[in-house]
Amino acid sequence: MTVRVRIAPSPTGLLHIGNLRSALFNWLFARHEGGTFIFRIDDTDTARSRPEYEADARESLEWLGLDWDEGIGVGGPHGTYRQSDRLGRYLEVAEELLTDQRAYWCFCTSEELEARRERARAKGGSSGYDGTCRLLDPVDAAATKAAGEPAALRLAIPRPGETTFVDLVRGEMHFDHDAVDDFVLLRSDGSPTYHLASTVDDVDYQITHVARGEDLLSSTPKHILLTMALGAPVATYAHLPLLFGPDGRKLSKRHGDVSVRAYRDQGILPEAMFNYLSLLGWSYEPDVTVFTKEQAVDRFTLTDVSKNPAVFDPVKLEWMNGVYIRELESSEFVRRSVSTVEAAIGRTLTTDERRQFEQLAPEVQERVKSLGEVAPMVRFLYEVDYDEESWRKVLGHERAAEVLGAAAAVLTDVAVWEHDSIEQTLRGMLDHLEIGARRGLQPIRVAVTGSSISPPLFESLAVLGKEESLRRLHDVCERL
Repeated sequence: MTVRVRIAPSPTGLLHIGNLRSALFNWLFARHEGGTFIFRIDDTDTARSRPEYEADARESLEWLGLDWDEGIGVGGPHGTYRQSDRLGRYLEVAEELLTDQRAYWCFCTSEELEARRERARAKGGSSGYDGTCRLLDPVDAAATKAAGEPAALRLAIPRPGETTFVDLVRGEMHFDHDAVDDFVLLRSDGSPTYHLASTVDDVDYQITHVARGEDLLSSTPKHILLTMALGAPVATYAHLPLLFGPDGRKLSKRHGDVSVRAYRDQGILPEAMFNYLSLLGWSYEPDVTVFTKEQAVDRFTLTDVSKNPAVFDPVKLEWMNGVYIRELESSEFVRRSVSTVEAAIGRTLTTDERRQFEQLAPEVQERVKSLGEVAPMVRFLYEVDYDEESWRKVLGHERAAEVLGAAAAVLTDVAVWEHDSIEQTLRGMLDHLEIGARRGLQPIRVAVTGSSISPPLFESLAVLGKEESLRRLHDVCERL
């Protein structure tokens, strides 16, 4: 059997980190097994689906390095791989189920359904559908529907009964049919529900394994029963642990950014995100946290996925991202981060300006945890914008003007403008003024870079150049 798995996001919002983790685990499983990874779009919610959200999902998978064998953009034997283009197929299946009396028309209004649920809850019973319309004669129901009465189509769940299956993550699962109501396949407006569309797609695309979030576990008996009603082989299921925030609650906007785009924009490297997401519910080895994509593919199996919730911690992700940044070749670091610098100053760097960035890049690379931190650290090379707090705390000191004036005087006489000569000159000045390095160098740092947080001072002065460094020192002296 050739393994066939899928990822099927709904384009109703930006791709969630949890969806990307599910896509990653499906991709790892497919690549480990030599199978097929399919990317389809579940866009039956036409009112909320947007092309830009579909594009975001596609870009996010590509960014992480997840290639797919069939689906959006690459094609395959199943058309466009968009549910919105398969509505006729879902209606065809619904008609077959109705004809075989595996499904029936339900004429209950939403008000009637809610009233029954309230009564059932008050008595401590099940709040699911009570099966009222299941007792209707099929011929009479068809005539009522043909007369224009609004109706939803429901699957007739076998009763009594039980659905059992072996989940690759959670083990043997049992669902008594008393807890599975006759769920809706077609809404009263004729549109298919998620249960119908997703299951029919899985059957038609010959999906062998469904690896998805644990929040869909309660839907699995419905999908299995519908698959059996269609006379198709039942897929193997693996329900992945949910992602929680550091506070132990389900990951949501209360924890900050939860979209993949936010982390892409922040400057997280795809290699770091790949590595970090792989560890959320799975382990390469107990004491190994950093590994390559190839190593993950070689080791990954769904049966090794934990059923315990996994914690998505942005702090740990940043730490891992810093590890990957420091492992980049200097030229590669420049290539990946130069666009963030250009975006910050609103223009393309000139040849000389890029050379300045390349000179300072090794110092920056050792200190940042994301590419988003690069531009604020090097922007001073091209324009200086003084931080109010740094100005007040550092340049507001009583001897700041004295230090800057002395620094400008001694640096004017530096013949060879490079790190060692700059450092020697400034430290000699501090000794002469009898001022410690911390109090003496910080005013120079703020005057030249605009902030008390910047790359190492002597390297910054060397790269900025003698003329511009002296100009800024004199300018701040005058302002003080």
